[in-house]
Amino acid sequence: MLYHATLYLKQFCRHLDVFHYVSVRAICSLIGALVFSFAFGDRFVSASRTFFRTKTRPLVPECHLSKGDMPTMGGIFIIATVVVNTLLWADLSKPLPWLLMLCLVSFGTIGGWDDWCKISRKRGIAARTKLLLQIITAFAILGLWLWATDTPTTITIPFLKHMHVDLGILFVLWAVFVLVGASNAVNLTDGLDGLAIGSLIPNFVTFSLIAYAAGHWGIASYLHIPFAGTAEVAILGTTLVGASLGFLWYNAYPAQIFMGDIGSLALGATLALMALMAKQELLLSVAGGLFVFETITVIMQVLYFKLTGKRIFKMAPIHHHFELLGWPESKITARFGIITIVLCLLALMTLKLR
Repeated sequence: MLYHATLYLKQFCRHLDVFHYVSVRAICSLIGALVFSFAFGDRFVSASRTFFRTKTRPLVPECHLSKGDMPTMGGIFIIATVVVNTLLWADLSKPLPWLLMLCLVSFGTIGGWDDWCKISRKRGIAARTKLLLQIITAFAILGLWLWATDTPTTITIPFLKHMHVDLGILFVLWAVFVLVGASNAVNLTDGLDGLAIGSLIPNFVTFSLIAYAAGHWGIASYLHIPFAGTAEVAILGTTLVGASLGFLWYNAYPAQIFMGDIGSLALGATLALMALMAKQELLLSVAGGLFVFETITVIMQVLYFKLTGKRIFKMAPIHHHFELLGWPESKITARFGIITIVLCLLALMTLKLR
């Protein structure tokens, strides 16, 4: 019934002009992902309590010990929601939705393997192995993207829109760095109830809008941004918004389930690929500034400790530092979410600046 209703709506939308067609499908995909989440979320959480229970992560504040035996791998549900609704609403004759789904599933598979090892063997896969798999996967996805499309190897500088730097063959290395870096940055941020997913939602909204603008010749020309033909990317982006909102319903403090590495690695990489496809990956460092800052605090803590034997923060990533200062978990999540919204608005503002 749902499938036939979807076909009817898509046939109706085809009578609209091409970008109203995209807009309606984007809204439908967001609503569809939300409905799917609420319809099947409780069942998935119940099943996860049986199959996906895990112990509390090491090197976390003592207050997290009460979260032992919490079900994890909620990223499976997010990925399933996104794939189902993308297949229903995206134009599958275009390569970009397929590449984004491939990125989501492949990085999710790496994270899922790590999660399952933690559940079954009480220890995840080696960090070097996980990083190597991410790099190989990123090269494969980016190779397919460059082969299937006429993507230029240039990067756009925010605030200096007329400046385009052509990296040539080095663009692949740059894109791999962005993809793997964003994937791991989101993974590091995923340490409090609702923190990572609550910060991802404004970013998915931001880059759905950017992808839509970069896929519309008139809007792209008006904003002086590269035309990237990414209108269909907005469909998957709004699906990610709906799926993330649906998951936040169960992951908000106090969480009923964690997304696990299967979710954080997959969502971080997919967000980065959306930014790369829209030729606005440098804006990701603005909109996703929280993820960048969380990563920097870990690097600072490790380097400073190796050099001096002392710590800059009480604990890294930075959200644990604030926990140890006495901030309630819900307050940290809310305030970091506000910071992310402000950063995303700042990123969108730069699109209008010439």
